[in-house]
Amino acid sequence: MQKRNTEISYVAPNSLANRAGLSPKDRILKVNGHEIHDILEYRYLASDAEVVLEVLKADGSTEIITIESDYEDLGIEFSEALIDEAKSCKNKCIFCFIDQLPKGMRETVYFKDDDTRLSFLQGNYVTLTNVSDEELSRIVSMHISPINISVHTTNPKLRVKMLKNPNAATLFDTMKMLAAHGISMNCQIVLCPDYNDKEELDRTICDLESLYPYVMSCSIVPVGLTKCREGLCDITPFNPRSSLETVRQIEGYQKKFRKKYGINLIYAADEFYINAKLPIPKASEYDGFPQIENGVGLIASMQEEFDEAITLIKPQKYPRNVAVATGEIAYDFIKSLADRLTAVCDGLKITVFPVKNEFFGGGVTVSGLVTASDILRALPDASGFDELFITECMLRNGDDVFLDDMSLSELSEKLGVKITPTQNDGYAFIENILDTQLEF
Repeated sequence: MQKRNTEISYVAPNSLANRAGLSPKDRILKVNGHEIHDILEYRYLASDAEVVLEVLKADGSTEIITIESDYEDLGIEFSEALIDEAKSCKNKCIFCFIDQLPKGMRETVYFKDDDTRLSFLQGNYVTLTNVSDEELSRIVSMHISPINISVHTTNPKLRVKMLKNPNAATLFDTMKMLAAHGISMNCQIVLCPDYNDKEELDRTICDLESLYPYVMSCSIVPVGLTKCREGLCDITPFNPRSSLETVRQIEGYQKKFRKKYGINLIYAADEFYINAKLPIPKASEYDGFPQIENGVGLIASMQEEFDEAITLIKPQKYPRNVAVATGEIAYDFIKSLADRLTAVCDGLKITVFPVKNEFFGGGVTVSGLVTASDILRALPDASGFDELFITECMLRNGDDVFLDDMSLSELSEKLGVKITPTQNDGYAFIENILDTQLEF
């Protein structure tokens, strides 16, 4: 049994909890007469108009506290964000990126989560191979939606083979049950040549379509392969030809779905288009970018924002000499934005550096996996620039540290330049480079 910790770590000032007398170190025992198993159950129970809390105070006394919430958040955080421990992944996926990490990195980097609560709270994708019938019943009863699901294939035998887990076979039946209870799902497919592509991809797409509108979107991303695959199964990387074939296969379904449902429903990762030397689709083809956190539509979104933002630039001198470090796959795109910007900004100079990923190696070319050591190799001395810009996705979430454990300040000191992380946003790109605020 997992340990549960309902101790309060923070009470927001002037919140309902604060006004009711709750404090850090207090422990919530029950909500509306029910023990709470995790953060989702707490949120569900605490969403009533009136919330009754049984509280073990820090001094050891027990109090019953009634709060008229009118459906407002109580304003507390727990010492354990999920209340109990995050569930680790029980699969041994043939394409698992964590299994391909170099040795010697920080221990937390190697933790694989597969937790439906993190899917709902943080957008993580889960395989549903370690979810119990009891948990599924709770998801249905609390109507937890949407859930982000790592599908990969709906062929039971193939899914067991790819995830190396016998529990992987029942996914599509579980998804049909969730859809029958009105639970929405976003899906992803990590595509591996000669495994779940071509005819198998046809089968998976058709199965997922059968659950529309409860399956709201599905991203299809190419398998990421690093240099650290010793002892792992052989997987062929995507090349320009196989990338082109995959895009054409996906486009055929997109035309059908747009005519039938008004949306594309399935979306190919940007890497497929770049590898196939095809233009990135327009922003309108991504239907509001439901899969942008998976790197699907990042370029189209940033392009659309940039096209709008560049019209707002004031005609004046911009005496700036800056550098941008980006992953190899995004270099041509970022360079095109830089060239357009320098063409309309008098005095501005931008140098874009494509950073080869030596840390992970293999075919890793995306910006989000660029490390500090990679940047140092590509740009050993940046002291001649006013500022160096990187995408914030190179840093670990909520931390100014790269994946190779070098801090942002340490890299800045080594390079002799101020480093500014920026959002993948066309407006932010222009405002940061020009060091100015655009006026609408």
